[in-house]
Amino acid sequence: HVQLVESGGVLVQAGGSLRLSCAAIGSISSINVMGWYRQAPGKQRELVAVITSGGVTNAADSVKGRFTISRDNAKNTVYLQMNSLKPEDTAVYYCNADLRTRESVGNSWFRYWGQGTQVTVSS
Repeated sequence: HVQLVESGGVLVQAGGSLRLSCAAIGSISSINVMGWYRQAPGKQRELVAVITSGGVTNAADSVKGRFTISRDNAKNTVYLQMNSLKPEDTAVYYCNADLRTRESVGNSWFRYWGQGTQVTVSS
C-alpha cells in the first residue's frame, strides 16, 4: 500500500513564503517523476511544477521565478518552495508521483496522488 502524505499548507499574507512537502510512503520500489498541481475553486486542476528522478524540472509560467520544486530521493519526498506568494496562488495543492511498488510486475509506472493541502494567500 502506497500513500503520498502532504504537509505545509497554511494561511499566509501576500508576498510571503511557504514550503510544501510530500512524502511517498509504503512498499515503493522506485519513483520516476514527482510533481505538484493545484486547483482553485471553480477551476480545473493545473500543473505547477514537476521534477524527474535526475532533478530536471519544469514549471508553469505563472510560477516561474517564484516557486522552486526539489526532491530528496533518499526520503522519497518532493518539496515546493513558494516565494512572493500572490492571492491568485490560493488553491488546494496536490502532489503526485509516478512510481513502481515492490509488488509491481512489468515496467509500467503508476500515478499516485496526495490528499491535497490548502494554501490561502490573503491580500
